Amino acid sequence: MKYQTLELEVMNHVGIIWFNRPEIRNALNDTVLKEISIALKAMEKDAGVRAVCLAGRGPAFCAGADLNWMKKASGYSKAQNLKDAKVGLADMLYQLHTLKKPTVARIHGPAYAGGMGFVAACDIAVASMDASFCLSETKLGLIPATISPYVIRAMGERMASRYFLTAERFDAAEAYRIGFVHELVPPVELDAKVNEILGYLIQAGPRALAESKKLITLSGGTKLTPAVRTETAKRIAETRASAEGREGIASFLEKRKPKWVTDLKLDQT
Repeated sequence: MKYQTLELEVMNHVGIIWFNRPEIRNALNDTVLKEISIALKAMEKDAGVRAVCLAGRGPAFCAGADLNWMKKASGYSKAQNLKDAKVGLADMLYQLHTLKKPTVARIHGPAYAGGMGFVAACDIAVASMDASFCLSETKLGLIPATISPYVIRAMGERMASRYFLTAERFDAAEAYRIGFVHELVPPVELDAKVNEILGYLIQAGPRALAESKKLITLSGGTKLTPAVRTETAKRIAETRASAEGREGIASFLEKRKPKWVTDLKLDQT
């Protein structure tokens, strides 16, 4: 498929989805969201892709909503706005968050509003020291509603209380301090750090990665009820009994690399 707003690459078992509207700092509109949904489905189906990276071309990761899109939405009825929000950003972020393959956000420059939603919906976030963040919605009389489950999960309820309400900008150091991003590096080291993390991910068992993502959703922030304990026990039992689980244990005992690692074909150029 030929994309209007994105650029896709697959290299060394990593699928890279680039926001590719650099002239408007990768601002979001309905076309971007539809194309990302299509791209994520393609990455999910590609057995050769072990991990997915989300990045931005030009001077920004993603500076929020396209002004023309916002202007159009302002004329929608309540029902039209609900459909636009649900079918657009809300469903797409859920698709990104629940992707079976691990996702890494590569952040440089502005990551504002919906851009912060993309960062939060990814499993791992790596930021350049030149990155900046802003939940700008309240300045416009809006609220960061569809991104809120992911952003609150990423930075915590207490910090969200501040940044949801003030709509102030904060820098990459603050994003790292509050746990919104996992790694903070100089701009020249951004790709090296992202590649290092992706290198770890593609060597892990694909099924184990998918099941670990489900486990985080199941266990994160939940009370340790009997039902949760039963479900977690069930999931480890199923994982141990799986072909991948058996291969992983066998390779460890035999002091060799598992098949999913020896099957990797990496570009040495």
